Amino acid sequence: MQNSTENPHPQHPDLDLYPVDRLVEVLVEDQLNAAQAVWAVRLRLAEAVRESIPRIAAGGRLIYVGAGTSGRLGLLDAVELYPTFSWPRSRAIALVAGGADALADAVEGAEDNDQQGEADLLAVRPVANDVVLAIAASGCTPYVLGALRAARASGSLTIGFANNPNAPVLTAAQIGIALVTGAEIISGSTRLKAGTAQKIALNSFSSALMVGLNKVYGNLMVDLRPVNAKLVHRAISLTMHATGVSEEIARHTLVLCGYQVKVAIVALKCGIDAEAAKVRLAAARGNVRQAMRG
Repeated sequence: MQNSTENPHPQHPDLDLYPVDRLVEVLVEDQLNAAQAVWAVRLRLAEAVRESIPRIAAGGRLIYVGAGTSGRLGLLDAVELYPTFSWPRSRAIALVAGGADALADAVEGAEDNDQQGEADLLAVRPVANDVVLAIAASGCTPYVLGALRAARASGSLTIGFANNPNAPVLTAAQIGIALVTGAEIISGSTRLKAGTAQKIALNSFSSALMVGLNKVYGNLMVDLRPVNAKLVHRAISLTMHATGVSEEIARHTLVLCGYQVKVAIVALKCGIDAEAAKVRLAAARGNVRQAMRG
């Protein structure tokens, strides 16, 4: 397997001699390749979303698996789903080689243990409706491959993300997404554009999945969890924007609806109380447009 992420960059052998302006310029410029790498596999990402929606809608979980930067990016995507889309924390699980200690410090050798990857995956009791996202810049991380092996055996849908074409993580997964970013400006530092490509891909995947699960109305984030003052203000603004009511009415209705923006929108648009709006939303599986049609 060609491991292009480890190759020295051919264009900048004297990087350490660059003045600061030039140094920042080339680092930022190279990051543009990350977005291009994700764009090139947008159809594979769409396939992954289509295959995931029915499984997750049927009660499945998202299980992210990675080591180092890839593991931390998986964790970041998982934890942000709760405040953004009210996604249950128990249904977005992140497995990182080395466990919690690896989030702040490198745990030497953890990523090389395929048996631990398999054991960690089995410990969360994967089932057929689960979706396992295996993330590895090199595409050959043993910990991730061990988890993939266990996921396939359990019948879970497996989606592999790697930054080298034809990498084992891609071929071992049912859907392989090759984010081919090539050599890094700083040789082997995949926290650079390889990591950026992974972040874009995971953001795009999980956001599209949440739209497909009726977590968005129009382009409004209407299923957020207002866990702080900023998000409370955002909930009020979203309700105002969706319904055209004043801030006072939006705030009052949200209080009656337990600060559930979707419920408040349906209640205001249909002229019904919160309980009736909840019933409509439940019947429409959370789809605001269908709920408003009754």
